[in-house]
Amino acid sequence: MSLDLKKLIAEKRLLLVGGKGGVGKTTVSSSLAVAAAEAGRKVLLVSTDPAHSLSDAFDKAIGGKEKMLAPNLTVLELDPDAEVDAYLERVLGQMRRYVGPDQVAELSRQLRLTRQSPGAQEAALLERMATLMEEGLEQYDLLVFDTAPTGHTLRLLSLPEVMAAWTDGLLKHNKRSEKLGQVLSHLTPGRSVNNPMGDPKDNALEGLDDKGKQLAETLLKRQRLFHRTRHLLADAARTAFLFVLTPEKLPILETERAVAALQESKIPVAGAVVNRVLPAAADSAFWAARRERQQRHLEDIEARLGKVPRVTVPLWEDDIQGLDSLSAFSRALLDAQ
Repeated sequence: MSLDLKKLIAEKRLLLVGGKGGVGKTTVSSSLAVAAAEAGRKVLLVSTDPAHSLSDAFDKAIGGKEKMLAPNLTVLELDPDAEVDAYLERVLGQMRRYVGPDQVAELSRQLRLTRQSPGAQEAALLERMATLMEEGLEQYDLLVFDTAPTGHTLRLLSLPEVMAAWTDGLLKHNKRSEKLGQVLSHLTPGRSVNNPMGDPKDNALEGLDDKGKQLAETLLKRQRLFHRTRHLLADAARTAFLFVLTPEKLPILETERAVAALQESKIPVAGAVVNRVLPAAADSAFWAARRERQQRHLEDIEARLGKVPRVTVPLWEDDIQGLDSLSAFSRALLDAQ
């Protein structure tokens, strides 16, 4: 089943490209972003890789601020450490309103400890990704995320429920938590004819004092953001998930699991790019053996991912680095079958 990448980058608003490390997902995502920009679409390309792979792909320093590299093409590298610092600073600014002056120092100490806790970077990245998706749709024609879509996507989908449970636990010992608990009950999605997305109800703040309203409104604001993000990720008309793999055993198995996980969550998978396929000609026994083994893996891909639209891309002779190389690779990618 063939994949039409030209149609994909022409029609979608959000493209998430992922795969096992080392399979070429940064090269593919960068090339598709370049192709879309050259076709006249205003594109934002975002990487969540702390190794700064976009800088390597474009052979230019990029960093954590949006940077235009070519007409219609803006790029951004998210630094997990910087994101966690900014995230905790926002939390501290919000919580200062709810604690006394003598408690600020202890709160700051607790937040410094939180910075090293498991999941702190991911929580900060997920919230930044959700915000970028929402704001980016207003500023750009196409957003391309160079990331691992399975884990991030499934966590973004579950954030509304996780956040509600966490907040409920946080406030359960508060004397005023009875009314706040009623507010938090609205944070857990409950679909109905009048509330199909399970969005928090607008009247949830009634009956709270000023501090309670401020706290609840902060939670509700984040909750609404995550609901909108979940709706966007599940919208096949606007969003596409694209996997990159090579014809090798481990990338094949990981991609099969990732596709199954997304499909189980009702998230549409647009297709896969099978990268670095060896040419048919071989001038030595070594390359003939490599090609024979790769052919077995290609047959395994057909057996495991037969219903997933795909294209195959040949192994290139040299590294793909810099805007000109990415543009050349993008043309080969869009013409691939």
